[in-house]
Amino acid sequence: MSTLPEPLLRAAVRWLDRLPLSSVARCRALFTNHREFSDLTPTQYEAAYMWLRDTGLLNDLHSALPSEQRVFAATISHANTSWLKDAVDLVRSPDEMPDDAIRAAEALGLAPATAFAYVVTAWGKVDTAERVRVGAVGEAALVDLLRACLDADVDHVAAIADGYGYDVAVGAAGFVLHIEVKSTTRRGRLKIFLSRNEYETMRRDPAWQLVAVRLNTDDGIAAVATVDRHWLASAVPTDRSVFGRWESCRIDVPSSALTPGIPSLQPVLGLHVPPLLTGDADWPGPAS
Repeated sequence: MSTLPEPLLRAAVRWLDRLPLSSVARCRALFTNHREFSDLTPTQYEAAYMWLRDTGLLNDLHSALPSEQRVFAATISHANTSWLKDAVDLVRSPDEMPDDAIRAAEALGLAPATAFAYVVTAWGKVDTAERVRVGAVGEAALVDLLRACLDADVDHVAAIADGYGYDVAVGAAGFVLHIEVKSTTRRGRLKIFLSRNEYETMRRDPAWQLVAVRLNTDDGIAAVATVDRHWLASAVPTDRSVFGRWESCRIDVPSSALTPGIPSLQPVLGLHVPPLLTGDADWPGPAS
């Protein structure tokens, strides 16, 4: 599904411009009978009204933002375009906006810089929501797997508090491992976000380990890999002065920094351990 067609974009703006001052019935009569609005059909006006209702724009008719900007933001956010989830990499400037976003901006009379700002905002909302969902699913799935396979106590500490600097604690006689879980649904590409607290915990805690979990389309675990902590330490940003400090960073992890499975769990593996944990199942490469 692409962005809203140009006639429906214009119809949506007309609804938003007039509904704060008039009823739906009066607006509908105006759009149907007045020559000024006859460039669009009654069907197009009705389709635009239904879209406004579905996107929630009718719930805030007195917004201070211009109607054109609200309509553009909504059509980008609700279009389910294939490029939006990768916008941070694909759309780095107004000149790189996809054709459907450009057409929508032009139809609404928006400057490229204004349209680009809404694309960035829409990506941020989509990316954050998906990262939270995938992260929670990956953590829970790994905890279940570890509890089924290890001769050790497995505590999902992140479910209690988020200040530990890791998500899962594994403990047994003479053994301790603190696992920070990063989950993804992508094949062959691992992009993680590391907080300053997680990084500082890694620096001071020799039991800390970052584990990547790849989920399949059914939210089951498809692959598990350990990220080399020495490589990770070399990849984070550097504070350049006492006046600035990074608090979170994005890291693209290459396959060379990944070891399939979780080798450090060897001392506490049970009798029936799946290849996911032993390293006998490779982290998947790029899709062909």
